[in-house]
Amino acid sequence: MPPPDRLDLIFSALADPTRRRVLSMLLEDDMAVSDVAAPFEMSLAAISKHLSVLAAAGLIRQERRGRITWCKLDPDGMRSASVWMQGFGQFDPVDLDDFERFLKVQIEEWNQE
Repeated sequence: MPPPDRLDLIFSALADPTRRRVLSMLLEDDMAVSDVAAPFEMSLAAISKHLSVLAAAGLIRQERRGRITWCKLDPDGMRSASVWMQGFGQFDPVDLDDFERFLKVQIEEWNQE
């Protein structure tokens, strides 16, 4: 089980709709920071701050390849939050495949807007 401060970072990161949307986008594939920023009406600096929060929570990893910074989903961060929630016993086990399908539907809906 992750330490409580780690869970605080995870749930704080997930509380923001922009960051949840970024996670949904990264379900599809690794993305350059500029590609992550493209659908949002905010500065590259603002998106970078969101990405930093996600990385600090362990939900994504960022990797520099040449001059480009790439973002990749790190499912272990989400898994630790799921394990923590299951510890309460009152929740059904979280099926990460179902969660992935849910996020894909969300992406499709956002892309249609």
